[in-house]
Amino acid sequence: MLVAAVVALLVGSGLAPSPAAADQMGGHTVRSESFDGSWKFALANTSGDDDPAYADADEPGFDDSSWRTLNLPHDWSIEQPMTPAAGSGTGYFPGGLGWYRKTFTLPRSTAGQDVSLEFDGVYMDSEVYLNGTLVTAHPYGYTGFAVDLTAAHRDGRTPNVVAVKVRNKLPSSRWYSGSGINRHVDLVVTDRVHVARHGTFVTTPDVEREVESGYATAHVRTDVVNGRGAEDIAVQYRIKDPNGRVVARHRVATGTTVESDIRVPAPKLWSMAHPHLYTLETEVTVAGRRVDATSTRFGFRWVRFDANEGFFVNGEYHKIQGVDLHHDQGALGSAVHRDALARQLKLMKGMGVNAFRTSHNPPSPEQVELCEELGIVMMVEAFDTWRRPKIAYDYGRFFDANSTADIKEMVHAAKNSPAVVLWSVGNEIPDFWNVPFGPDTAKRLAADIRSIDTSRPIVFGSDAYRRVPATGSGPDQILNALDGLGLNYNTAGAVDALHAKYPDKFIFESESSSSTSTRGSYQDPSLVNTGENHTPGKREVSSYDNNMASWTLSGEYGLKKDRDRKFFLGQFLWAGMDYIGEPTPYDGVFPVRTSHFGAMDTAGFPKDLYYLFKSQWTTDPMVHVVPMDWTDHEVGEPVQVWAYANVDTVELFLNGTSLGVRKFDRKKTTYGKEYLETTEPSNDDKNVTTGPFPGSYTSPNGSAGKLHLTWTVPFQPGELVAVARKDGREVARDAVRTAGAAAAVELTPDRETVTADGRSLTYVTADVVDRNGVVVPGAADHVTFSVTGGKLVGVDNGRPESVEPYKADGMTAFHGKVLAIVQSDSRGGPVTIKATAPGLRSGHASVLAVRRGDRGPGGLTPVGSAPPLPDGPAVDASYSGRATTLPAAMVDGDLTTRWSNSYAKQATQVLPAVSSAHASDWVSVAWPQAREVRGVTSHFTVDGAHQLPASVRVAYWDGAAWVPASNVRVDWATAAGGPSGITFDPVTTTRVRITMTSRAPGTSTGFLGIDELQVVGGP
Repeated sequence: MLVAAVVALLVGSGLAPSPAAADQMGGHTVRSESFDGSWKFALANTSGDDDPAYADADEPGFDDSSWRTLNLPHDWSIEQPMTPAAGSGTGYFPGGLGWYRKTFTLPRSTAGQDVSLEFDGVYMDSEVYLNGTLVTAHPYGYTGFAVDLTAAHRDGRTPNVVAVKVRNKLPSSRWYSGSGINRHVDLVVTDRVHVARHGTFVTTPDVEREVESGYATAHVRTDVVNGRGAEDIAVQYRIKDPNGRVVARHRVATGTTVESDIRVPAPKLWSMAHPHLYTLETEVTVAGRRVDATSTRFGFRWVRFDANEGFFVNGEYHKIQGVDLHHDQGALGSAVHRDALARQLKLMKGMGVNAFRTSHNPPSPEQVELCEELGIVMMVEAFDTWRRPKIAYDYGRFFDANSTADIKEMVHAAKNSPAVVLWSVGNEIPDFWNVPFGPDTAKRLAADIRSIDTSRPIVFGSDAYRRVPATGSGPDQILNALDGLGLNYNTAGAVDALHAKYPDKFIFESESSSSTSTRGSYQDPSLVNTGENHTPGKREVSSYDNNMASWTLSGEYGLKKDRDRKFFLGQFLWAGMDYIGEPTPYDGVFPVRTSHFGAMDTAGFPKDLYYLFKSQWTTDPMVHVVPMDWTDHEVGEPVQVWAYANVDTVELFLNGTSLGVRKFDRKKTTYGKEYLETTEPSNDDKNVTTGPFPGSYTSPNGSAGKLHLTWTVPFQPGELVAVARKDGREVARDAVRTAGAAAAVELTPDRETVTADGRSLTYVTADVVDRNGVVVPGAADHVTFSVTGGKLVGVDNGRPESVEPYKADGMTAFHGKVLAIVQSDSRGGPVTIKATAPGLRSGHASVLAVRRGDRGPGGLTPVGSAPPLPDGPAVDASYSGRATTLPAAMVDGDLTTRWSNSYAKQATQVLPAVSSAHASDWVSVAWPQAREVRGVTSHFTVDGAHQLPASVRVAYWDGAAWVPASNVRVDWATAAGGPSGITFDPVTTTRVRITMTSRAPGTSTGFLGIDELQVVGGP
């Protein structure tokens, strides 16, 4: 936990203050200092195999002079170029074998004291050597560990060398793990009599009863290490309130374990709305002399999980409005950074989030601290696998030997946090079905947790309960051994059936929805499920909450299912933010490197899904227009416009003209909660076969409907505005505008001041805008950043399909946006950021760096120059329905291969299979030098799924825009698959685009395809 005071112990080149001198600094004993700075690092290889060249890298005399010097935390994977060999699970970023070394000297005053290094986490399979001797090995990449150096370190002027060998042999994780010492390291020096590591545990078992009498009792257990057989040991406590005022004192004599009850008057409770935190200061004395001091944060609160009534904090009912988040921070990779985590969690709170599941591993200490400061409750999870592995090199290799120690470390590390309300023993564990191993292991892991903490329920997250398990089966036995059940992607019917069989077990959704979407991409709003674009460079999925994999459910379905059941505690949305790896629905398709599940993309830019959940999870009036793009449409094209809102009435205006008012109906759940919903068939649950709304999710109260309002608007350029009203008064509005040509880059920092400590971050959004400041949604300009007064440490645009490095000086805009992450230096003063793009006016921004004390060495890597961008595709298409029918097939000389927009989406748990032809799509062909063309010969596909186009339009590129060709004539083929001739007045150009309309849109037989296409030149 936090120490009361930290002074320099480590000597890099010079002397540190003695303990006696340090004891005068703030009145506290020296205990701990950051060990993050000035490590040497070498990446031996990216295979993870032992390398003879580094066989002696643990030895003090090994020559590391050519190694790179860096500060921790560090992730080497995010710095590497992507490679298909690394696999899609890790986002195509390699792992490998890495070595870290650090030379340090301890003062002679540390003789006779206990010395250790505390690692918050190393991914993974690490070995720590001191002066050539292996002192520990720690396989798991997500738990902390301590390395006792007492017997092996050298005092005085003789330097010590610590070497850490890290092996991440891929595949080791189903998502991006990163590689290296990616969490903080501390050097800890204590007297031989001291508080044990994780030796303080504060609980408040009677606070619910006591607070009514105006006080609360903190029950404190302290484990003391007595390494020198001292007899006159005493422990003294002080408790400080959230304002730093001492509100209680206590002293007790002890041996090695102390348990005390300390009364605090008029306690301020920790809650989601008011996360008040207290601090316990613990001092250990021997014969009256202080020898150790620690500081522990805790909170007064009580939590109740009721199988029928739901979830309560301090007696107040709450739905769990949670998110699942993997640990990477986009462009920063897995290297822990408090500012990055804080930004992410604050963005989540803006959506209405009040809970966080650490999927699927123990969190960093910073993650826990931030949740307790922000009022976010936590489900802390141990493992993604037990003995049976999911992939070749995952934790399953180490489970039998290490799982007890690792799960206990997880509990010890977070046991004092009031934010932590649930312990989870695992996620989607294959061993659930293995009897007796599965049930026996669940019981053993639960016992491991309860050996430390009996104050919190123990659960798991599982996909094994989509049907009610048979009595006596593995899942049945495991559930009966634990306190509650986290479901992953259950239908409403399955939830009700489980509650009926297990009425004494509380149930919630540990993973909900998993609908996939790409920021700024839209398709088939009238369909509740649709396909995905496979055109290279356009591998995107629809943001109308209508792209589902076989196991997933729409955001709206999950929200309604949760809302309607009081016994259902709530949900954790998969996922709060996109993450690197698991690129469903493009798994294995290079270079799609990130997931599409998030409510936000990896850059932290909101998708439309963010606003759907905000409309259901927040009360401050809001409205959001879908689509966010009011530019990339043709005049007169019917555009389905949605509004997400948390007020009942919305009016839509186009260029000042009202397009009508839409209203939600006011409804009430069977347990009395009021909500807003339309009343119309939602067509989102094929399992509903009776009642007034067959084929639609139907609430227990008998109603059905949607969580969005709908208009169909013939597109006209201008401004589309949604005005939300409550009781006839405007309370919120949202607008989208038609953009012109890109004219400038506009920068917006996320803060005005930043700490000048060499670590703090500023996130700067770069928007490509037209001359009126409207973001250009189709802009793909390459934006380059330069920084003075700090350094650029990462760039991101949220685009899932990309090989552009995150560690570069710029990136291509995606749907008009790029993100720059800037780290302050320690000098103070202005930090200025400049963004340039060819042909656009530069953007400028500045934040003020203010010195507020050093927070330790910075650990993030500055970026380098980006490699040259690849040329655009010679053949392109607006949409490709399958990975096997891409545009390149049109020009490969083979009539048996084709481009096609045909797709067939498999059925899901609640939705039927779908195959629905678009009204139109286009293909284009480009060449390097301008030449005259006068036509195209196309072999259109004609079979059971494809027909000849109903009509064809031709456009050519004039260097700035697409221009319609004149006198377009079509000589249709007379036989299936035969050539159709398309001619037009000759033009000189580098690109031609053919737009085709379907003869049978919305059917499974009206798709378009081209087996071969050839551009015809002039005479």
